[in-house]
Amino acid sequence: MTMQPSCPSPILQHETVQMAHGAGGRLSQELTARVFMPHLHNPVLAELDDQARFEAEPGRIAFTTDTYVVSPIFFPGGTIGDLAVNGTVNDLAVGGAVPRYLSAGFVLEEGLPLADLERIVESMAEAARKAGVVIACGDTKVVQKGQCDRIFINTSGIGFIPPGRDLSCRNLRPRDAVLLSGTIGDHGMAILTTREGLSFQSRISSDSASLNGMITDLLEAAPNLHAMRDPTRGGVAATLNELAVSSSVGIELDESAIPVREPVRGAAELLGIDPLTVANEGKVLVVLPAAEAGAALAAMRAHEYGKEAAVIGKVVEEHPGMVVMKTPFGSRRIVEMPLGEQLPRIC
Repeated sequence: MTMQPSCPSPILQHETVQMAHGAGGRLSQELTARVFMPHLHNPVLAELDDQARFEAEPGRIAFTTDTYVVSPIFFPGGTIGDLAVNGTVNDLAVGGAVPRYLSAGFVLEEGLPLADLERIVESMAEAARKAGVVIACGDTKVVQKGQCDRIFINTSGIGFIPPGRDLSCRNLRPRDAVLLSGTIGDHGMAILTTREGLSFQSRISSDSASLNGMITDLLEAAPNLHAMRDPTRGGVAATLNELAVSSSVGIELDESAIPVREPVRGAAELLGIDPLTVANEGKVLVVLPAAEAGAALAAMRAHEYGKEAAVIGKVVEEHPGMVVMKTPFGSRRIVEMPLGEQLPRIC
């Protein structure tokens, strides 16, 4: 019997993701070779084994994971891809770790344009390059149309905490200063105004960025820093309430010191949303001894992601577990933990 050579279906004949791209066969290999590897190539990933292998560094290991389901997947200031990299890098960096390696797991909906996938992967590669991290392993699954919203991404990250460094949400002490690296609410409002097509859309851009470079400078300037957190879902309000509860201290904020861009403030007022509860993806809250606040502020303002850094409050012995804010009119109000998600699928 004469065997007739079959004609494979190269990936370039498809403009969208097919179920076969996740089946582990030829199309899966071509998807890896033609979409992922050209952008994400590095010596660790190039091994293409079932596991990534790398040398450990002195100190403790920090390990984190998060899943990104943001809608829309492209928004002013970023994509779901660079958001996934930046978010995981920041989760490591705020714990005092030096981020090194990331994994990336993709759930793709059948029919997703391959051009969109490649744009997302390209943005992940650029974000990883800027952050100085390696995407060391990954996985791809394809689900039938309607079983996910185009693309979901899970990223896990490993970093190393140098010996002697101990940052924790339980470390806050009365008289500590509370610093914020810049304006709040940009990411959440960029997502919401894009989704709803509001007129503010063109003036609001996500702050999505990896902060590990700025945090390295910050830790050198303020080596006795007590705690850091990136105020993502739930915003500054949720993050500070978590810190106050964990350390059994009170936190007092000065509303006039908290930077908010005017378009964000306007959109928040229109929608009835408190900017303190809106998500950020490129900001960090810092709590440290007041004596080091000046040096920390200078270090952040010298970096491109901290130019608008400010001292926004202090830690107090009164009202443990609560956050209180002094308004520009001299009154005080309690900043409560948000009850639920005001902006669904923001990360």
